[in-house]
Amino acid sequence: MITMDRRTFLSTLAAASGPALQASEQKLTPTADTMIVLWMGGGMAQTETFDPKRYTPYAPGTPSNQVLSTFKPIDTVVDNIKLTEGLENIAQVMDRGTLIRSYQAADLGFILHSRHQYHWHTGYAPPQTVAMAHIGAMISKTLGPRNAEMPTFIDVGQDMEIGAESQAVKAFHTAGFLGAEHGPFMIVNPEDAASSVRPLKELGDKRFQSRRELWRQLTKNSPLQQAGGFQKESLLRSMESAHRLLDSASAKAFDLSLEPKASFDRYNTGRFGQGCLLARRLTEAGARFIEVTTEYVPFRHWDTHENGHERVVEMKRQIDRPIAQLVRDLEERGLLNRTLIVLASEFGRDMMMEGKPGNLVKNQVDVPDIINSTKHYGMHRHFTDAGSVLLFGGGIKRGYLYGETAPERPCKTIKNPIGIEDLHATLYRAMGIPADTAYITEKRPVYVTRDGKGKVVTDLLA
Repeated sequence: MITMDRRTFLSTLAAASGPALQASEQKLTPTADTMIVLWMGGGMAQTETFDPKRYTPYAPGTPSNQVLSTFKPIDTVVDNIKLTEGLENIAQVMDRGTLIRSYQAADLGFILHSRHQYHWHTGYAPPQTVAMAHIGAMISKTLGPRNAEMPTFIDVGQDMEIGAESQAVKAFHTAGFLGAEHGPFMIVNPEDAASSVRPLKELGDKRFQSRRELWRQLTKNSPLQQAGGFQKESLLRSMESAHRLLDSASAKAFDLSLEPKASFDRYNTGRFGQGCLLARRLTEAGARFIEVTTEYVPFRHWDTHENGHERVVEMKRQIDRPIAQLVRDLEERGLLNRTLIVLASEFGRDMMMEGKPGNLVKNQVDVPDIINSTKHYGMHRHFTDAGSVLLFGGGIKRGYLYGETAPERPCKTIKNPIGIEDLHATLYRAMGIPADTAYITEKRPVYVTRDGKGKVVTDLLA
């Protein structure tokens, strides 16, 4: 017979029961049922996209410190909002959304993409004493599924084997202390998403079911009784949910081959565009939280340490049409009002400045004083004083511009700064979750916003 003292018994009981909800006294009526995060991984240059400044065309011999934007500004359907060329489709749906130009990334010391991405996705700066939960996991735990057959939290487009920062990126793609059942259902390639929701053909149904039952028994009887009882049960529930999806009609939502060709082609700018189409289909099928990323890979995509202008031309080609189409399709289907779309990135960029004015950090890119090659034309350094966030639907104001940055370098935030705590509080507010909602783990509360002190920016709400 196994014996244990009182302290061990209580700790085992706590581990088995999992984190307890510490509910807020606030009672909020949600304005959104679903959240879609469109993640511009790698640091999207705000002055090249949603916050145009004085345009400087490429010309050999141009002083680097004169370059603020390498794209011309364009009009949108909202009189006081301009974007940059290459975003013509998004410009046509700006009357359905709010543009924030004053997002300020936190000061985390040496700027590292994975650290800032962890901070954005969890609301907490690493390292932490417990594994913090992704915002999608917090929403999953707090609200539960919209459709019991559908994964509550789905992540699309990020390959986890990306090299040096692979483990750091994996660290925030997790439910952390909340348990595996609230973690992301990962889909790397949306075009092949259907294969994620059906058994391997070579196994056959009988063999597949046999393996399923064997895995269940092995997990149930594993020696995780004392410290990991809750995590074990959570893992079992996550697997049961996955198997339930395999047998459901909802699995069809993952199959892009079922989409009419004309519709598929409107989205198909590559993996990100297909991810936006998948997000629309998953929203229709009842997913609660979906993230679609352009994918963070060091020195690629939005991580424009060189050839910045040319890289952003390509990134705009990938995102412009499918994002606008996603907004239109959700609106046409009567879903936009209850779906909150969030386009964001970990920080912005500047040609000359690393960090923010008055709190500079070590330069990570050498920029010559004079530009003599297209390699150096564009925004190459990490800038944390200003960045852009785009919101659509879900109770957010329409055709609204929030925040302002200086017209000349340093293009810092000069009006209505917003940090991650207040941004998250506002997003959670739309989903009906108070900013001081917490879960008790290791005898202390972990709030959905740091210390429960995030403030809702009511000016962003309709």
